[in-house]
Order: sequence, then structure tokens, then C-alpha cells
Amino acid sequence: MDLTILYRGPLSSCDYDCPYCPFAKRRDSREQLHADRAALQRFTAWVGEQRGDRLSILFTPWGEGLVRSWYRRALVELSQLPNVARVAIQTNLSCRTDWLADADPRTLALWCTYHPGQTPYARFAGKCADLTRRGIRYSVGIVGFPEHLPAARRLRADLPEQVYLWVNAPEGHILSEADAAAWTELDPLFPYSLHPHRSAGLPCRTGESVISVDGDGTVRRCHFVRAELGNLYDGSYRAALTPRPCPLSVCDCHIGYVHLETLPLYDVFAGGVLERIPAS
Repeated sequence: MDLTILYRGPLSSCDYDCPYCPFAKRRDSREQLHADRAALQRFTAWVGEQRGDRLSILFTPWGEGLVRSWYRRALVELSQLPNVARVAIQTNLSCRTDWLADADPRTLALWCTYHPGQTPYARFAGKCADLTRRGIRYSVGIVGFPEHLPAARRLRADLPEQVYLWVNAPEGHILSEADAAAWTELDPLFPYSLHPHRSAGLPCRTGESVISVDGDGTVRRCHFVRAELGNLYDGSYRAALTPRPCPLSVCDCHIGYVHLETLPLYDVFAGGVLERIPAS
């Protein structure tokens, strides 16, 4: 079977202090880091043991994963497995990029976010250029606060034309029509992010061909629905994989609503759903 897995372990520390993020400059204890590494190694080993399944994996850590060696190592290992169609991670790209030389660029991809004020623009742009030289698939995005618009325009001008620049509507911030129009000019898909999507009772791929997994192996249909479907490691989740409507009233996060069957986003992002890269 073809199965997409969104993995989120216990890691919740980040090296940035974005004012809109609850995990800014948060530090995990040594014990928490050890637990996160062990959980990720267990998950990576499980993936390697699967036969007959074609897996696509997106890491969505609360914190920044790629500053941790075990995440870099996991992405390299998973990219080389024959049963992995895609492995991607959300990252602020603050890590070094030389480790990518050991990864399979046909399988690995990065979902990168630029945070103005957290890193020098030239440093971030330089790392994007290095990804391009290495042939790594990646998208780049930014949170659509009005004050971020000049940096986003500069980034769009400097990025290769084929690199998608996405924009997330800022949570809890009402944009004017002029602001929304400016962001849509940069990212034609921005309107999908601008307002929550009604989802109650609507068909969604989560819980059938897409699942969420935490560090203990608990399987849920997605990150936003807490009901458990079973456990990854004892296989109990498999019996629960079935079409099911969304139980929530709305879905307002891209990693959630991209899987709604009522939206055309699987066609829009064909071949790049996990790394948020639209089809050519």
C-alpha cells in the first residue's frame, strides 16, 4: 500500500526566537533529547523493516530538527531505502548543508522557512543556493506579516524561478485586502492559506492513506485530531485505516487541509505534496 506518514517526536526546542512561535528559544533537557533520538531511531528502523508498502514521510517537529545529528542521519538513511518514495522535513535551514552530499536527491526534499530577523538574509539565501547546486528539491516560505513583504520580494527575486515561494497567512492577524493582494502576487496559492477551510463531515485522506505518528508510535489520523487509531509498532493501526469524514469544524493548517478531498491540492502539488512544491 502507499502510505504517507507525518512524524512528530518529542523534540520541541528551537534555535530561533520568533515572537509568533510558542517554541521560540525553547531548550529540551538532555533526557528529552535522548528520548527524542531513541524515538526517531526506532521509527527509522521500523521504516527499513517494511516490505510491500511504499512510504512517504514528512517530519514536522515542533522545534528545529536539522540542528540535531540524528535527524540529519535519519533523512540520509531513509532517502536511500527502496521502499521510501519521499522523505522531507520542515526546517528553518539554520543547519549546515554538507551532510546532504550523502543523501539521495531523488528522494529527499526540504520544506524551508525564512524568518526575517532571525538570520542574516545573505546566509539564508546562500544556503538556498547551495541546495540548488546540490540538486535538492526544496520550497521556501515565509509568514505573511506585512513587515515581511520586502524580504519576501527580495527572496523571490533571488531564488531560481522553479523554486516555489509559499506564504502562510499569519495566525491571529487580520490582513487588509491590499496586504492579501500583495502576498497573492508573490504566491498565487496564498488564498488557500488566507482563511480556514470548512472540513466538518467532508472526506479527507487522513486516516486512510495518511497518518500522524508520535514518538511512542501512537497513530492518529492527523496532528489535529486526537483520537487514536492504534500503534505503529504493533501494527494495530492497520485495521483502522479506512475512509472517514473530518470530525473538526475547520482545518486551517496546510499540512492538514492539503489532504482534504474537496480541495484540488493533490493535483496542484502532484509529486510534491509533502515538500509543498507545486507540479510544474
